[in-house]
Amino acid sequence: MREAAHPGRIAAFPAQIVSSEATRACRVPSPTRPGPAGRKSTTREPIIQEPEAFTAAEQDAEPEATRREAGVAESVRANRGWWDRNADEYQVEHGTFLGDDRFVWGPEGLDEVEAELLGPAEELKGREVLEIGAGAAQCARWLAAQGARPVALDISHRQLQHALRIGAGFPLVCADAGALPFADASFDLACSAYGALPFVADPRQVLREVRRVLRPGGRFVFSVTHPIRWAFPDEPGPEGLSVSASYFDRTPYVEQDEEGRAVYVEHHRTLGDRVRDVVASGFRLVDLVEPEWPAWNTSEWGGWSPLRGHLIPGTAIFVCERD
Repeated sequence: MREAAHPGRIAAFPAQIVSSEATRACRVPSPTRPGPAGRKSTTREPIIQEPEAFTAAEQDAEPEATRREAGVAESVRANRGWWDRNADEYQVEHGTFLGDDRFVWGPEGLDEVEAELLGPAEELKGREVLEIGAGAAQCARWLAAQGARPVALDISHRQLQHALRIGAGFPLVCADAGALPFADASFDLACSAYGALPFVADPRQVLREVRRVLRPGGRFVFSVTHPIRWAFPDEPGPEGLSVSASYFDRTPYVEQDEEGRAVYVEHHRTLGDRVRDVVASGFRLVDLVEPEWPAWNTSEWGGWSPLRGHLIPGTAIFVCERD
């Protein structure tokens, strides 16, 4: 169950500013879309945690895929490491589709320009917006272009280096989605396109934190892999159309090294679980969007493809409001 449309990450570490030398060291081919658009801010510095060191064995060994339990701490370490190691490849492979300054909710290509799940674009000006699991901050960059004041948060230092490479006139923060480093009622809106929630062992902790930093009436919109996909093989072709596992098996998907240490973890929640998580965390569910696969999108993204997308949903988007 890999290949999420936007990497999500979780970890709490003291923040520090990345040097210009570290930024220049990021040598990844840039996507073919035009450069970043949007308002530039000079009032707040990007805040990024230095990456964790990994052994040669961790970097080179082929992991074993399994289904087993994985707790909060193990999930944190595994996923932060995975995205730091794979950020370059991810941005090369998917950067053109994501663009530099598009807001795409998932592999189907649903764009916030048309969806307006955060509200009409003209109403975003001046709004404080937190993006969780921002990756290279494409969504935050689009928000800035609409006049919003975004903050892009991610677990992965390397992903945030890509945000700096493309250009970020807004804060970049490396922090734990389950322990957000912001004061209560700091934001008007929050969003997460495949960020954090598919990868955390305790989604309610993340939701409670998002609610805490939102102002009353604030909206949180997040997308995840549609839960029904867990019952099917993660394959884009015909083999991905036959049920192979129980939809109700909530055992996490884990990739582990030869010593049994997790190097990647993804957690499954049923659709009902997600709804109950939202409500139990103090949100009101306003809408649940299941994007259809559009005719123009002929690309494959991991297990997402036109063949499967025309038959079964691949993404679920939850539109929530803080009471």
